[in-house]
Amino acid sequence: MTSWQVQEAKTKLSEVIERARTEGPQTITRHGKVRAMVLSIEDYEGLKRPEPNLIDFLLNGPRFDDFDFERSRDPGREMDPD
Repeated sequence: MTSWQVQEAKTKLSEVIERARTEGPQTITRHGKVRAMVLSIEDYEGLKRPEPNLIDFLLNGPRFDDFDFERSRDPGREMDPD
């Protein structure tokens, strides 16, 4: 991954963008610390999560068809009506 200082990235923006497309993400530093990253649109699209869809979530969620639930026959404790 190539690293660029902010000033250099500003003067060579076209090159930074092209390298992001051909070589992968390009980091941009300021005062020696990474402050930004330039990604190709393909890399960015690969990182995006699909929009959540409630219907798909519910239809693809866990199945409870195989669970055998048995209700307790214990009536519980008696309550004093006061």
